Amino acid sequence: MASKSHFEIHVQTQFSAAHHLRGYRGNCEKPHGHNWTVDVHVECNHLNDLGIGIDFRDVKAAVKTLLGQFDHCDLNALPLFQTENPTCENVAKYLYKELARILNAADIRVTKVGVSETETCGVLYWEE
Repeated sequence: MASKSHFEIHVQTQFSAAHHLRGYRGNCEKPHGHNWTVDVHVECNHLNDLGIGIDFRDVKAAVKTLLGQFDHCDLNALPLFQTENPTCENVAKYLYKELARILNAADIRVTKVGVSETETCGVLYWEE
């Protein structure tokens, strides 16, 4: 039986935004900012005639569109985060679901989205 090939590409970008965590006891309950890093992974099962599974530019454009609403703002002020905290976890889940809606196709699937607040602290979100 022939094995099925998989390619998982990723793009990484950043945005700057402030947030605070409602109900949290500690420094994070106060408004503060981060230079957030977003890492998007997309699996492709076939390559086109040029040897590309999905163009990096297409993934970057979709990410840029979504992050435009986050960059240089207070995440807590966004309608998206009126009832839930703008944690790394919730930002990653939102981006995953929106990117899957935009990018997923027959042989293309968003596999995971990573969001980090610092170089040493972040989260990966995926669905099975």
